Amino acid sequence: MSYVPVTPDERAEMLAAIGVSSIDDLFVDVPPAHRYPQIDLPAPQSELEVLRELRALAEKNADLDHMLSFLGAGAYQHYIPSVVNHMLSRGEFYTAYTPYQPEISQGTLQAIFEYQSMICELTGMEVANASHYDGSTALAEGVLMAYNVLRGKRRRAILSPDIHPEYRQVARTYTQGMPIEIVGDDRLENDLRALAAMIDENTFCVAVQNPDFWGRLTPIDVLRDLVQAAHAHNALVIVVGNPIALALIRPPGEYGADIALGEAQPLGNALNFGGPYLGYFACRQKDVHKMAGRLVGQTVDADGKRGFVLTLSAREQHIKRERATSNICTNQALCALATAIYLSSLGKNGLRQVAELCYHKAHYLAAAIDRLEGYHLVTQEPFFNEFVIACPKPAAEINRALLQHQIIGGLALDRFYPDMGDRMLVCATEIHSRPMLDAFVQALKEVAR
Repeated sequence: MSYVPVTPDERAEMLAAIGVSSIDDLFVDVPPAHRYPQIDLPAPQSELEVLRELRALAEKNADLDHMLSFLGAGAYQHYIPSVVNHMLSRGEFYTAYTPYQPEISQGTLQAIFEYQSMICELTGMEVANASHYDGSTALAEGVLMAYNVLRGKRRRAILSPDIHPEYRQVARTYTQGMPIEIVGDDRLENDLRALAAMIDENTFCVAVQNPDFWGRLTPIDVLRDLVQAAHAHNALVIVVGNPIALALIRPPGEYGADIALGEAQPLGNALNFGGPYLGYFACRQKDVHKMAGRLVGQTVDADGKRGFVLTLSAREQHIKRERATSNICTNQALCALATAIYLSSLGKNGLRQVAELCYHKAHYLAAAIDRLEGYHLVTQEPFFNEFVIACPKPAAEINRALLQHQIIGGLALDRFYPDMGDRMLVCATEIHSRPMLDAFVQALKEVAR
């Protein structure tokens, strides 16, 4: 697009209109000594020289093209088929933002509709929206939705201590200043049966995670018992989950959950140094009017041709502020598109194969680490693709030593739990070959000396 600056006469006219004689008059509040500071810039370089320097700086990063990573805890390295980024790079999708005009946004609307449909099938729920910022904000929005479903007449939300600590922190941030009390996660000993015992007539929701933050899988009968206990008091049940695991385990909709949500980054989105990600969010049809975000629906036009429209958009940009359920301002449409392409390219069988590979490789790795002198497997319950190990040294020290082997270790748990200095949360996915897993085990053995 051409840039055509204003003429001197037009500039003088604009300055006169605002009552000043020169552009310098606009900066009188800035002390003269700070208006034009000296900037110590290097000598000019050619494009070739600049690119060479930038590449040298980039090589200092610990990126996953050069290093092995066994870090998970909510953000996972998976193989992304090349078709995903190829489709994302198309200008029609890459530059599209908000589909406010359906007549010119059919491609974006259909992509969102397909994404929603696949999330519903994956979670076993009836309705899914066009995604949230990430898994943590999805949980916060889920708590607010449950609060609004019961019309704000109840004050207590019960969160499992086994939900990702950052998710719980964000939920508290969202609800601060509101008459909401969050309980249940103050003690790690509070299992699902203990949470069920806390439910009373003042409880509006119970939130759990499966697989949980530690990677453990919760027995289906325990989940059903919790749902029954919550519904007996007319409270809603929120289930946070890794979407890859849903290809193997029973989805939340099958055991009666009211809201299913989580981080969909594993479905076709790269790690990207922490974002952008997207939070998937699904619920029951009866509660859809209290759901935040956008909902794309399928309809027919005046000629009977299939078309797509924004069926529901319950935010303050479209309706009265006091009636809005959220101020969420984007649907992460490009990230949701990546998920839709990923799920479409893999299909049911492909996604299940990915989940099975994650499961078996994690169990192979866990058994190998457990045989190492000085290490032992802490996780004794069934787990998906993450598990906790105890190390012979502080986990943070082990991780620093692993970097010399070009390996990024697991999460040092003392980041969230200071008394777990020797504990590490380790993750394996389908991207790890057996030689990679064996190399990690050998490196752990060497750094323990």
